[in-house]
Amino acid sequence: MPTPAIAVHGGAGRWERDPETLGRVQQVLREAVETGLRVLNSGSALDAVVEAVKVMEDSGVLNAGVGSTVDLSGSVSMDAGVMYSRTGRAGAVAYVKYPRNPVVLARYVMELTDHVLLVGDAADLLASRLGLERHPGPLERVRRMYGEAVQRIARGEVPQRFYSRSISLWLSKFPTGTVGAVAVDREGELAAATSTGGVFLKMPGRVGDSPIVGAGFYANRCAAASATGIGEFIILYHLSLRAVEAVCNALDVAEAAERVMADFTSRFGRDTAGFIVIDRLGRAYGAYNTQAMPWAYGAGGRIELRGL
Repeated sequence: MPTPAIAVHGGAGRWERDPETLGRVQQVLREAVETGLRVLNSGSALDAVVEAVKVMEDSGVLNAGVGSTVDLSGSVSMDAGVMYSRTGRAGAVAYVKYPRNPVVLARYVMELTDHVLLVGDAADLLASRLGLERHPGPLERVRRMYGEAVQRIARGEVPQRFYSRSISLWLSKFPTGTVGAVAVDREGELAAATSTGGVFLKMPGRVGDSPIVGAGFYANRCAAASATGIGEFIILYHLSLRAVEAVCNALDVAEAAERVMADFTSRFGRDTAGFIVIDRLGRAYGAYNTQAMPWAYGAGGRIELRGL
């Protein structure tokens, strides 16, 4: 019988190294793993990853749920996806603004509809009719950051490479990143979930990898993965699918993950992505080509914090 295990991540990218930031991020990841492990005592891998991601969405520390960043219009728009090996099905939502916890709405899409992906106003209407809690809007720190960016634009202080410079500024000031979770339960079933607020000052309507099956998340009967990074590259490469397939065809999870990460980096360069992956035996690994990717692992009563 497999040992229940879960891994979570807080996003790949540039991370502040001050003790306060590290402490906040590590505490959220620990709480997410603790929640997932409690669920795994009697629940499924799907239950575990959804509840773990909810913890991170609700924290306000990471770029998902309550802590989501804003696009060029100043609006929060979120993406999320889940997949479960028992049914082989997936559910996802993109460009949603209503739900506090997009990962919960993604699960409803998987379990209550005939579809895989719902987007925009229609997905928000479903969230409302299902009675999901409403998103409170951008946090004060996010609104302040957006206001500063708008003022720079008005003063003509916009660098030629505005998009990349804005991302760098955002990542250097706030500890935010896409969140994800992967888990295996007592029955050997696996699940993956990913949730994000997207890229700071993205074009309204932009959708990244997080709600795309095989890109931002993937799970089958031998492994599950959740990705983070530059969504456009992750979509083109189908990073989570490739990570899972590599693990399924190898004996060593770490070796398989590093091989996929090396190939991805050779195509798209460094500082572009990362992922966590777990196999049916509960062995997990986090691979990334960025400065850091905080992630945590829990199994058998122990919790390990890694990636920072």
